[in-house]
Amino acid sequence: MKLVVVSAGLSVPSSTRLLGDRLAAAVDRHTPVEVEVVELRDLAVEIAHNFTNGFPGRALSAAQDAVANADGLIVVTPVFSASYSGLFKSFFDVLDKDALEGTPVLIAATGGTARHSLVLEHALRPLFAYLRAVIVPTGVYAASEDWGAEGLDGRIERAAGELAALMTGLSAARPAKDDLEVVPFAQQLAALQPAGPSGV
Repeated sequence: MKLVVVSAGLSVPSSTRLLGDRLAAAVDRHTPVEVEVVELRDLAVEIAHNFTNGFPGRALSAAQDAVANADGLIVVTPVFSASYSGLFKSFFDVLDKDALEGTPVLIAATGGTARHSLVLEHALRPLFAYLRAVIVPTGVYAASEDWGAEGLDGRIERAAGELAALMTGLSAARPAKDDLEVVPFAQQLAALQPAGPSGV
């Protein structure tokens, strides 16, 4: 199975990338996966050009294909102004709107203080719910003081186990995206109406 880590870290080395790597290693301990890392820092110029000309460059196109064809995703962003970074959001803005439908996603973030830990719930979870991904129940936030603390390892293991379970359970059950049938709302309502006295 293919696991893709999308990291929006900007520095080298990056705590955001480190968290993504630790999460990926934990998933691999639960179920063997092939890991590919997409560093958004390296795609910043192509993402900007995609907004202005409507076409992805070669590296951005390869990253989009990797994300769209993954069996599972780990997405990690640093917290900027109490939300995900602009680079992180921009990448998912230029991704096809149906690319993540039914894909298991583990959300994670890094920040300087624990005050921003709710970014997982008020920013990342709604974004991936909108993209119709299957979001792992446990998100992982790592503040500066969390590195080396016992609690972080526990959250990483729990979230990784949940992602591994979703990947193994959903990979066989997930329908092909073209096979999803949309039933018109009026037809759904008609099916709910009670039958008349004559049975019609």
